[in-house]
Amino acid sequence: AKDAERQGQMPAIFLQGSYERYSEVSERVMKIIRSRVVCSDALQHKSGRSESRLYVGVEQASVDEAYFDLTYTGDFIKAEYVCRKIKEDIRKKEKITASIGLAPNKLIAKIASDMQKPDGLTIVTADQAENFLAPLPVRKIPGIGPKTGEFLKSKGIETISDVKQYSLEELQDILGKPRRLQSGSRPQKASGWGEDIYYKARGIDNSPIVEEHEVKSIGQQETFRNDTLDAGLMFGVLKEMSVKIEKKLKHSGFGAFRTVTISVRFSDFETKSRSHTLKEPSDGADKIYTEAMKLFMSFFDKRENPQNKAIRLIGVRVEKLTK
Repeated sequence: AKDAERQGQMPAIFLQGSYERYSEVSERVMKIIRSRVVCSDALQHKSGRSESRLYVGVEQASVDEAYFDLTYTGDFIKAEYVCRKIKEDIRKKEKITASIGLAPNKLIAKIASDMQKPDGLTIVTADQAENFLAPLPVRKIPGIGPKTGEFLKSKGIETISDVKQYSLEELQDILGKPRRLQSGSRPQKASGWGEDIYYKARGIDNSPIVEEHEVKSIGQQETFRNDTLDAGLMFGVLKEMSVKIEKKLKHSGFGAFRTVTISVRFSDFETKSRSHTLKEPSDGADKIYTEAMKLFMSFFDKRENPQNKAIRLIGVRVEKLTK
């Protein structure tokens, strides 16, 4: 911020984030989505009879992104109705906006959802998909980052339409061929970038809705308002996080853990982590706190922190969870 001001530019303003708050809102938004796609006015029959429970997949992809299957509605008109109700509920209950992409598959829906942010609803039917994708920059394809985008540009590929000028074999030569599966590995479609982009440029995506992901770790983190070396303050925060993690464990149906990991981010944004795995599963906030404290104390050692840098963020998580 000071450097920008010295250069005559607008100073940057850094706001403290609250990941715990984000997670809480995210959980409530996901509940809104599940309530609408399972119990919806769109399910009513002409006779007036309604189905109260219908299995519908909802896949949470990140804290602020989810996929849900509306195939059961039968057509895009009814599916659009459900989407508008979801947006309405989120705005009313959480006072935030949501953008939705309604399309034949996850790939096109993802791209469509980015088209009219922050409060849009973009609908792409199967017969519109090709014309919808064609003029878009190739970077709109999920998974293509800046480096791959620049590489494709050097080959004259800037739009999704450009990709379609190449055969599968040509794209494999440029971006890689399918990878071989290792012996004994779980069967899955192995594809290199060439094959992946070939199909995505044509709007082909058969990936299913994965309703739930296995929880592998549970944690908390705290960013301090000011960088600090106040041990008492940080020990208190560690204690609070340990209690919250214990509650999350129980809420998620887990009874114990074996590994405790602590992460520390210093004032210069260098981040370090330390872990310890117990011989036997353990539980309880006190055990989490004790193990976290042992790991945390090393960051006050000159060997770990020779410049005595202040700490900006601390995080604790437990892994190797058991029911």
